[in-house]
Amino acid sequence: MASKGTEVIYITGNHDELLRRFSDTKMGNFSIVDKLILDLNGQKAWFFNGDVFDLSIQNAKWLARLGGYGYDSLILMNRCVNWCLDKMGKEKYSLSSKIKQSVKSAVKYIQNFEETAASLAIENGYDYVVCGHIHQTKKEIIDTPKGRTTYLNSGDWVESLTALEFHFNRWKVYHYQKDKLVPFFSSEQEVDIDIIPLFPDYLKKGFL
Repeated sequence: MASKGTEVIYITGNHDELLRRFSDTKMGNFSIVDKLILDLNGQKAWFFNGDVFDLSIQNAKWLARLGGYGYDSLILMNRCVNWCLDKMGKEKYSLSSKIKQSVKSAVKYIQNFEETAASLAIENGYDYVVCGHIHQTKKEIIDTPKGRTTYLNSGDWVESLTALEFHFNRWKVYHYQKDKLVPFFSSEQEVDIDIIPLFPDYLKKGFL
């Protein structure tokens, strides 16, 4: 994408300890940063991974690496489980999501993470706070006595296959399984529009 003229900004996370040595490096249209602040049509958006809130990662690198290996192993196991489920014609299953949702301390950690990110964004006057790290996809407007911000979490592209898109001055949570064939509309009221007029050339060629 960068070679074709698109500006690509890589935001480092807890699996990018080596890359963080090159933070603020820019090569043509590609750059590496630890955090990013963008002006999106007059509103400020704060982007970062979120591992800065995780004391285990900041203070015990070996524990963070151990957790990373454990997560990678769980993903490999999950792929085997999902392969079997797919062969049986059943819906895929996320082991890590189930574990996070069933462990009370994990649920509490996620809640604290979201509240901390939103509070810091409000204190600094950011209209959006965009992060990842906890792999829990979310888009929520958070109001506090000190102000308001929109909390956004991209989830991940390993299990849930989710991402965030900003088009037509609004955010959308992209779910690959549901949205891969769905066009992005500028307004929710436009979802019933006939798709044929949008792609007349494809219609002539017999694709639709």
